[in-house]
Amino acid sequence: PDALINKPNSADSPPYLDLFDSPQLMATPAQVERSVSYNEHRPRRPPPDLPSLLLNGRIVYIGMPLVPAVTELVVAELMYLQWMDPKEPIYVYINSTGTTRDDGETVGMETEGFAIYDAMMQLKNEIHTVAVGAAIGQACLLLAAGTKGKRFMMPHAKAMIQQPRVPSSGLMPASDVLIRAKEANNLVKLIAKHTGNAEEVVADVMRRPFYMDASRAKEFGVIDKILWRGQEKIMADVAPPEEWDKNAGIKLLD
Repeated sequence: PDALINKPNSADSPPYLDLFDSPQLMATPAQVERSVSYNEHRPRRPPPDLPSLLLNGRIVYIGMPLVPAVTELVVAELMYLQWMDPKEPIYVYINSTGTTRDDGETVGMETEGFAIYDAMMQLKNEIHTVAVGAAIGQACLLLAAGTKGKRFMMPHAKAMIQQPRVPSSGLMPASDVLIRAKEANNLVKLIAKHTGNAEEVVADVMRRPFYMDASRAKEFGVIDKILWRGQEKIMADVAPPEEWDKNAGIKLLD
């Protein structure tokens, strides 16, 4: 109490803080022993690259426009997977704008897409194709070229087909442009073959960019099924039309 009442005035410290003893350091600092090294659970060698991990699961992922480097890798992976096991299916996941961008600008030759297509057609394995994101132009052809009944699409993916783009003509004679246009018509024939539509129908819808969501792509014949987790249970719980009519009081007349 005397120290509080008769507190000495000191300009060197804030009020009342000079009443307490200064903290004393420990004689010896505490020793912390690390029991587990941060590097203990790290792999001893670098992990393989992502395409190799996917390849081990028999998955080929096409996630870029079809330029020569992509074509070389995809064809090599398809051949390798057939060599590893000619009976097990191969899963091709597609998120690509094909040989053109979404706005129609050419980024690769049409032969890049046809090279992958021909490789797929030569395989003995079943090929399950899955569209994730986008399958445009030649990529849409690859999606449709999968084994019938094994062509899938994610619910919010999109597919699009359009007239093949002829490279810039410059001073090219009109006859040469016509020859190139006829050569590009192969895409129309192949899409018609794999979707079950007439060539005239395919050529007509491809006059302008023909966008398809998953439902429309299924109707057009590009895919067989929409991948939607839980859809089987939901559809199983839906009452048949006759049950809806009965509950609504509607009677069917013969």
